This record gives sequence, C-alpha cells and structure tokens, in this order.
Amino acid sequence: MKTWLALAALLMAAALLSLVLPWDALGDLFARDRQLGWAVLVELRLPRMLLALTYGAMLGAAGAAVQALFANPLASPDLTGTTSGAALGAVVTAYLLGFSAPIALSIGSVIGALSALLLLLVLAGPRAETGTLLLAGLAISALAGALTTLALALAPSPFAFYDAYDWLLGSLVDRSLNQAAFAAIPAVVVILLLSRLRGALDSLTLGDEVAQSLGHDVARLRIWVVVLTAIGVGACVAIAGAIGFIGLVAPTFARRLTGGHPGQAIIPAALIGGALLLAADLMVRLAPLGRTLPIGVVTALLGAPFFLWLVVHMRWRLGR
Repeated sequence: MKTWLALAALLMAAALLSLVLPWDALGDLFARDRQLGWAVLVELRLPRMLLALTYGAMLGAAGAAVQALFANPLASPDLTGTTSGAALGAVVTAYLLGFSAPIALSIGSVIGALSALLLLLVLAGPRAETGTLLLAGLAISALAGALTTLALALAPSPFAFYDAYDWLLGSLVDRSLNQAAFAAIPAVVVILLLSRLRGALDSLTLGDEVAQSLGHDVARLRIWVVVLTAIGVGACVAIAGAIGFIGLVAPTFARRLTGGHPGQAIIPAALIGGALLLAADLMVRLAPLGRTLPIGVVTALLGAPFFLWLVVHMRWRLGR
C-alpha cells in the first residue's frame, strides 16, 4: 500500500510540476493579464500534461502486458514494432488515404499496431526467446519505418515529411484538450481492462498448460492483450507520435515492486510510465537549448543505455 501511495504521489508531483514549470513566463503572464495566464495554463499546458501522463501510463501498462504475453522482460511496444506500426498506420491514413480527422488517424494507428503485433506472434511465436524476439521486433520496426518513408515519399504533398515530423519523432506540443481526451479516454479504458487480466497474465508466465489448468483460455487471453494494446498505443500514437523506451523502462521497475509478476505490475508500470514521460517532457521544456527537442529523441537518449544495461545484465545472469 505504501508503494502505491508513493507512486501516486510521484505522479501527482510530476503532473503539478508539468503545469507550473517553467514558472518565469507563466508568472509574468499572470502578473500582466490573469485571464491570459489562465488561458495558457488551461489551453496549452493542461493538454500537454494530460497527454504526457496518459501516453506514458499507456506505454507502461502495455509494456507490462506484452512482457507477460511473451514471457520476456525485453518485450515492449517499441521493441516489438507496435509503435512503429501505429505510426505507419497514421501516416498512410493521413497522407495516402487523405483522412486527417482524429478518429481516422486513430483507426489507422490501431490497425498498424495490431498488424505489427500479429506479425510478431507469427514470426517469433507466443513464447519467443530473447534473441528471436529482438530479431523479429527489429525486422518489423525496420519494415514499418521503410514503409513509412515510402508512404511519405509517395504522398501528394511535397511537405509530407515536415508535416509527419511529430509522428516520426514524437511531440506533445500544441495539442488541444480535445486531442488529449481523444488519446486519454481509450488509454485509461485499456489500462483498466488490462489490469483485470493481471491474474491470467501472471499464470501465463508459468506456461500455457498451467494457465489452462487454472481455467484461463490462453488463445482468447492473447487476442485480448494484442487487441487492447493495439487500441491503447494506437490512439496515443495518432495524437502524439511514436515515443520509445517508456514501455521497456517502466515495467522493469514495476516488476521489482511486485516480486517479478508482470501481471501485477500493470498498474504500477502505468504510474511509473506516466511519471517518466512527464519528467522527459519537463527536460525538453527546461533544457537551455533555445529550441524544442522532440520528446521521442529524449526518451531514446535516456532509454537506449538502460536497454543496453538490461541486455548485459540478462547475459550476466544467464552466464552465472
């Protein structure tokens, strides 16, 4: 209980800091024009905070669920090609099919994410070894990236590459409350539904036979996890683009709090993921660079060394 309260407090603190920092510009606005200050707070900073919180939470929960599905601690939405597939779906929907409404982008992103996960299941199998999983995920991510570039190259608009910058590198800038809600509502629903599967997912790590003997329909469970993950991640990618490594880092820390049970780690991973993406967004906004970095670049710079450490740590444990 104390751990849950600590995580919730951490998330609330990160959300509050995301609203008020940097304070200099916001404080000057409130001092000169209180109405304008509230407008900036509600229309610019609040949507950004909500989107970072729910997108990070969705990535954390999806990472925990996917790791349980494949019984592999290196599985995550970005390493399995889910986010790349979702970005491909959004780009094809917007620039080749010509549908730019949020609902159309979300449907395209969900189809792309779902296709990537199903392809991974076909290539690597439901209980893939680490090497097989990484090779299959790398192949799917590379294929999705190449197809995304091809779709942009074939797009009628000559500015397609510039317009798709957000999807390719991830961004939370200039999103409205409606856009934030469009990503947040499916994400929250998916997280709650995934948390209801935590017992079945924990039993799945012991093997299909054990899970079946405990009364769980393994085939239906896999379908549920794949579909829910695709819906949640796809809805977020459609609004904020592809953001990596949160879905790997958050479940890793959450499993340490739940005794290594990936199913029980879904909600803690969601809380940690939300806090991590909020912290990454604060780094983007407070960095003295004179320009705004894509948040996907920041999470990659922080997450890639963690991923390398995790691989080395796993090799060390297997070699003992």
